Amino acid sequence: MQSLSSDAVLAYIGLGSNLQNPSQQLHSARTAITALAYVKELAFSCLYQSLPMGPQDQPDYVNAVMAVATTLAPLELLRGLQGIENNHGRIRGQRWGARTLDLDILLYGDNSIALPDLIVPHSGITERAFVLYPLYEIAPQLTIPNKGKLIDLLANCPLAGLKKLDA
Repeated sequence: MQSLSSDAVLAYIGLGSNLQNPSQQLHSARTAITALAYVKELAFSCLYQSLPMGPQDQPDYVNAVMAVATTLAPLELLRGLQGIENNHGRIRGQRWGARTLDLDILLYGDNSIALPDLIVPHSGITERAFVLYPLYEIAPQLTIPNKGKLIDLLANCPLAGLKKLDA
């Protein structure tokens, strides 16, 4: 892995899967993200089981959040993550449908980004227990740009069936 310069950005990535051994999919994705050029893992949450957001006739999800330092531009990071999704058999079909792997840039430094392919902070970050709880686990003091303190957001976000999985 390349050493990162002092202009590295702290980014948070949400990971999710509910097909083909979801826990293994997340562990494999973690390894692949760490192997991306100009990306260094800083923290990785526990795994959490959550109910599906969309159609309920699909398996529960396994989710986690990863903190990385990167010198990649936001769209470069996004393209790298999409490549990892594709390598894990991701098929983009039904919105909120079952998937082998879903990788989302939740935060990219203190930046607010509004591009056709990328919205940061992630548009659903404040309502999703499967994002907020693992994010809090690795970054409890975090303030989310234009949204507020993570601890305050968490107080207004019920667990909604979220369960921490054993290591």
